[in-house]
Amino acid sequence: MTFEELSPFRKDLKSLLKRFRTLEEDLAVVRQILEVMPDERPPFSFRIDNLGLKTCIIKIKKIACRSLKGRGVNSGLRLVYAYFPSENRIAFVELFHKSDKETEDRQRILDNFE
Repeated sequence: MTFEELSPFRKDLKSLLKRFRTLEEDLAVVRQILEVMPDERPPFSFRIDNLGLKTCIIKIKKIACRSLKGRGVNSGLRLVYAYFPSENRIAFVELFHKSDKETEDRQRILDNFE
């Protein structure tokens, strides 16, 4: 599995790293899981529909973050990624904390995958 990060995702990550020091390591664990099971797995992740894209866009709602001690997978971190099964590739689109914003930036997704 090949992983890539869009430049807006890198900005999100850089900003969140200031608040959550273990985020890089936590994302490494997420990558290991996505290598084995890249599709959506309710209730932890689900497909974002109604975008009119051929690309499979998935949002992970439950990411374990060690910086948020005692909260486990209920940390509130959200990860949005595009999965290309034919290319065996995943592109990270957006990373945010649920207290920072309500939902994913659909315009960012459309801008990068139309």
